[in-house]
Amino acid sequence: MPCKAYILMIERLLFFGYQKVPQLLPSIILHIPITTFGESIKWMVNLPESVYQMNMLFLSILIEALPFVLIGVLIAGIIQVFVTDEHIRRWIPKNRFMAVTMSCVVGACFPACECGIVPIVRRLVAKGVPIYAGIGFLLTGPLINPIVIISTYMAFGNDVEIALLRMIIGFLIAMIIAIIVSLLVKGDQLKISARSVQRDGSSSGIWNKIGHMFMHSIDEFFDIGKYLFIGAALAAFVQTYISSADLVSMGNSVASSTAIMMGLAYILSLCSEADAFIGASFGNLFPVTSILGFLIFGPMVDLKNTFMMLSVFKTKFVMVFVFLVAVIVFITLMIFHQFYLGVIV
Repeated sequence: MPCKAYILMIERLLFFGYQKVPQLLPSIILHIPITTFGESIKWMVNLPESVYQMNMLFLSILIEALPFVLIGVLIAGIIQVFVTDEHIRRWIPKNRFMAVTMSCVVGACFPACECGIVPIVRRLVAKGVPIYAGIGFLLTGPLINPIVIISTYMAFGNDVEIALLRMIIGFLIAMIIAIIVSLLVKGDQLKISARSVQRDGSSSGIWNKIGHMFMHSIDEFFDIGKYLFIGAALAAFVQTYISSADLVSMGNSVASSTAIMMGLAYILSLCSEADAFIGASFGNLFPVTSILGFLIFGPMVDLKNTFMMLSVFKTKFVMVFVFLVAVIVFITLMIFHQFYLGVIV
């Protein structure tokens, strides 16, 4: 089956759900010869080169993110079926500061990317985890898990300092943001639809529970997957038609270059396990502060994960959250540059 037919099948399944497979099969099968014929006359279609570039970027973002999303929805299924509300109440400390600290520490030990962690946080919050604890987990999981720290160390030529700075400053920023959320935000901030994706996992018998777990994971994937597609498509469009070189050329001071690198991280929507290798390529252009802006802000929020959060949390909360993360990251890095790098220099 040609590549485009596969893409068509995935898109239709994501938007209509796996329950619609029997109804969709005829249109998918009928599309195969059309696609094959389309491939044979591709030379007759005079599309701009940028369209093919955007398509390649879209597929690369999607392929990079999908494995982590699949892992995330599987873990969400396990939480839904095997973790009860009573477990949550027993494990989460009553003290807000202790709850935030615990969530950030657990997130730091949990290998997940910024896309895969969204369904996990969604299910935890729906089960009763306070929103501020969920945010701590959401921020530290993709940013400072062991895989990310090792990849950062290797990308910067075995530089322990940059890996430690990413871990320490990132953890501090995550703590600050989660504490602010605990003081300002009331309720779980979940959309009604985000609470509705549930299946009864109370059946006795391990095999019944495992079956419910997989069914819930499938529901979770089809519910969130369409937003991953939208976010990846928009990220590919922006990367194609907005020149990174033009953005970089505007960074003529520490503050402006840090803001530019944060914006670049948001637009590129790179997987946190690989972003250090891209960040290292800017090492000769920008100071350490700006590079840290790229390494810290991107895993916390980016374009595709913003769309995934919009599918889970209320729109106003997501917009305020993205703005809060940007402001706290920027201010913290400016303080770091002034007092830490200033002393070294």
